[in-house]
Amino acid sequence: MKMLKHGLAALLLSLAMAGTALAAEKVNVNTADAATLDRVLVNVGPSKAEAIVEYRKANGPFRSPEQLAEVKGIGLRTVEQNRERIVVAAPAAKPAGAAAGATRATAKTR
Repeated sequence: MKMLKHGLAALLLSLAMAGTALAAEKVNVNTADAATLDRVLVNVGPSKAEAIVEYRKANGPFRSPEQLAEVKGIGLRTVEQNRERIVVAAPAAKPAGAAAGATRATAKTR
């Protein structure tokens, strides 16, 4: 009986530690793909995740977590449930030289 209690206590402790690790995962809604959004955000499945990506493509990067509520199927309640998981950071700008270099490389192959 004592071994069962110790085993159960160890299992509960490991589950609690795993739960806090999952809760700590964050996602930048301005750079994440739909699969990542689906995996990290609570109450956001594949279709809502894809809607976030499409909204971002059409309207530019999100400026605040609350702006996610403008996406069809995402409400303020969902935003609040995910507040600690949401990161709103501007996507990294591509260096000006990288785009020019790609153009030159394409021109050489023609």
